[in-house]
Amino acid sequence: MIPFNRPLYTGNEDKYVTAAMRSAKMSGDGEFGQLCHRWFEEHLGCAKALLTPSCTHALEMAAILINIQPGDEVIMPSYTFVSTANAFIMRGAKVIFVDVRPDTMNIDETLIEAAVTDKTRAIVPVHYAGVGCEMDAIMAIATRHGLYVIEDAAQGMMSTYKGKPLGTIGHLGTYSFHETKNYTSGGEGGLLIINDTSLVNRAEIIREKGTNRGQFWRGMVDKYTWVDIGSSYLPSELQAAYLYGQLLCATEVNEDRLRTWKIYYEAFAGFIDKVELPSVPESCVHNAHMFYIKLKNLGARTKFIEGMKARNVMTVFHYVPLHSSPCGKRCAALSGVDKFTTSESEKLVRLPMWGGMLPEERNQVIRAAATVLAEI
Repeated sequence: MIPFNRPLYTGNEDKYVTAAMRSAKMSGDGEFGQLCHRWFEEHLGCAKALLTPSCTHALEMAAILINIQPGDEVIMPSYTFVSTANAFIMRGAKVIFVDVRPDTMNIDETLIEAAVTDKTRAIVPVHYAGVGCEMDAIMAIATRHGLYVIEDAAQGMMSTYKGKPLGTIGHLGTYSFHETKNYTSGGEGGLLIINDTSLVNRAEIIREKGTNRGQFWRGMVDKYTWVDIGSSYLPSELQAAYLYGQLLCATEVNEDRLRTWKIYYEAFAGFIDKVELPSVPESCVHNAHMFYIKLKNLGARTKFIEGMKARNVMTVFHYVPLHSSPCGKRCAALSGVDKFTTSESEKLVRLPMWGGMLPEERNQVIRAAATVLAEI
């Protein structure tokens, strides 16, 4: 059986995790936490990077940082993971969903402004498949209306929009290091990217349970105390050590994934009458987070998934649009019409993809897909 995903393992992880296990500090922000922070700040050019236990936690921190209050509205696509919405709904906000573009499955930037009201506080673009949203247009809307922009770049590490790393364009950004992502910190993990320097000090406090403990450790205060709301948003040193081992191979891993993505793309170009291939705008450089195809309709997708499973290849569909979910109906609203979100999501299927995928594994996927597509 070819699985849908295998967590990345580079071979570097063991020695760093062992070193963290034997260190005097395992609770977070030790040697490996600081090494990771430094790596991201140097490579992203952001004001501050802070590891979190998950991308969900990073999004929750972002919602607290921009002071989301009950009754506020936050704009985002419905085609995203539940954490994108939950982070703001948990603060009492109402989520306003906007339709997606069918080419990239990203939020349709031309529909955002119509969703803005006097209650709107933020726009949360989601960079689907590591392909950047049209951030120039989104930032211009945010500037006109005095809104925050929080980039959900969970899938976007090593991707860029007009030369800028995803997550570094808005006021805040988030990455995920879940085991299904290009890089992992041992199964779960996340990163809060802070680009607005005015948010740095408070972010550190929120992350340390609302205390100024970070300032205490740096010798800036003689004791630490409770100064704000917050929670425990520090990952362990084991997570940081695991991730650091992968960061040292980040470029090689990215190049390897891009090779697999290109091989898939060239193979499926021969089935253009049966499938639609991923689209990457010229302004974007993607990270090969996933390779998906779109079938003609839901029935064709169902047959494809079943046919691949019968040939020992696991393929999966992705998000069920949030506006059609029970919680989405209670806590959110759709701005405009659902022209593409549902119809396009019902066509999309993801193929097996991971760092270090062997040629024979790719070939098995391609052969199976060719046989199934011929029968649909």
